[in-house]
Amino acid sequence: MRDDVKTAQPRRTRRVEGKRRSGQPGQNPHLVVPYITRGIAPYDLLGEEALIRIEDAAERIMSEIGIEFREDPEVVEMFRKAGAKVTQVSAESWNLKFERGMIRDILRTAPSRFKQHARNAQNTVEIGGDATVFAPAYGSPFVMDLDKGRRYGTIEDFENLVKLAQSSPWLHHSGGTICEPTDIAVNKRHLDMVYAHMRYSDRPFLGSITAPERAADSIQMCRILFGADFVDRNCVIMGNFNTTSPLVLDGVTTRGIREYAKAGQGSIHLPFLLGGAVAPLTMAGAIAQCLAETMVSASITQLTRPGAPVILGSFLSSMSLRSGSPTFGTAEPALGSLVMGQLARRLDIPLRCSGNFSTSKLPDAQAMQQAMMSMLAAVQCGAHFVLHTAGFLDGLLSMSYEKFVLDTDICGALHAYMKGIDVNEDTLGIDALAEKGPGEHLFGTAHTLRHYKTAYYDSALDDNQPWETWDEQGGIDAATRANRKWKQTLAEYEAPAIDQARDDALTDFIARKKASMADAWY
Repeated sequence: MRDDVKTAQPRRTRRVEGKRRSGQPGQNPHLVVPYITRGIAPYDLLGEEALIRIEDAAERIMSEIGIEFREDPEVVEMFRKAGAKVTQVSAESWNLKFERGMIRDILRTAPSRFKQHARNAQNTVEIGGDATVFAPAYGSPFVMDLDKGRRYGTIEDFENLVKLAQSSPWLHHSGGTICEPTDIAVNKRHLDMVYAHMRYSDRPFLGSITAPERAADSIQMCRILFGADFVDRNCVIMGNFNTTSPLVLDGVTTRGIREYAKAGQGSIHLPFLLGGAVAPLTMAGAIAQCLAETMVSASITQLTRPGAPVILGSFLSSMSLRSGSPTFGTAEPALGSLVMGQLARRLDIPLRCSGNFSTSKLPDAQAMQQAMMSMLAAVQCGAHFVLHTAGFLDGLLSMSYEKFVLDTDICGALHAYMKGIDVNEDTLGIDALAEKGPGEHLFGTAHTLRHYKTAYYDSALDDNQPWETWDEQGGIDAATRANRKWKQTLAEYEAPAIDQARDDALTDFIARKKASMADAWY
């Protein structure tokens, strides 16, 4: 990054780093990194024959059933010129069918790995290959905590959650719509959200996708922050786009995709598939549909600007067949994530999939059990960008302050898990056993003293004391400890430094944009 874009780290960041180097509990200095470099191999669930059958099913969907495009004749014409068969369904709707291999060929220009730059160059992330990035949950209209319960999110909540993400050493990305700030007009809140990421974090972030003009505003704000030339040459922002399943791409989505791609910025292409509702109930069919939808959506970027950064998406959900309610953190979608990882590797394109999902209404045992089921699937499948890693509760309807903190602690443990095991003369520890010989403890050996600060992940939240000590101290449960932790984190938070002239230019841009339009609340 250019020198004039770099910003100094704030005083608090330097103090925290100092504590990490000292090896105090809960800090784990050996694990603090801008993104994870995977040290464990992803898990291959299915064999070649099964993968070919799923890919063939996806090609059948694209070539025989087709994808419906709505309210964007320009994108339809782009695909027509590329070879798609176009049938007009209505005045503003077209069915597009793609010959076998056509979409795969279009995607060949998509990069297999790319950088998303942060305003603090030390926090720039890489996405793809052996690099994995964790980002907070996204899109909840409600927030909750143990003190105030469940309520609509506000801009204060949004800013608080950005600050919590910035303060965690186990997240790498500031995320996007961490919660909906419902106290700001719908047509203006994107300005405040993007600014909050820019001002209260110095990590990469996601921009607005709810309308093409809001996507354009997000990119323009990046040009102010980073410089227009830098933005034209580098990815500094991404948009997270959902298809309208089953098999529909609406004009708001496709025009937003083209807005990001035209500027050379990144995009994530995510079918939100609920088995039995908008996708086949059986997981193999849902995977085939997911592959077809994400490939077609992603191919728009390459028709717009070949080489634009793109991430395939997998969001597979099960359903309670007794009630019809979505379920998250269940076994079958976790298996689906493993297969989507295999399919993405065959395309050589980065993948986004499951995070710390849960349908629990509280940060309780159900919440954490479901979270680990889906999060481990993301880790094992080889996902490169993991959204929803912190705060996801209530089937994504609520963002929980306590679960945010509990989830980031899981992310810390996963840093250690994904690092893998080093096998060398030192780590084999023969000298530790030889120093005192059989029957003697190893507490004081040179090997133990060399490694005791870095050998294990040291949770900042777990209580590993004996029962008697825990009971004497009040018998505090994990959710209550998390409640105390987020409050302490916000009390100690200091915003990262930002160039004053750029900050002034951003606030001026926001003021002028807001003044140019009346409030719209829907």
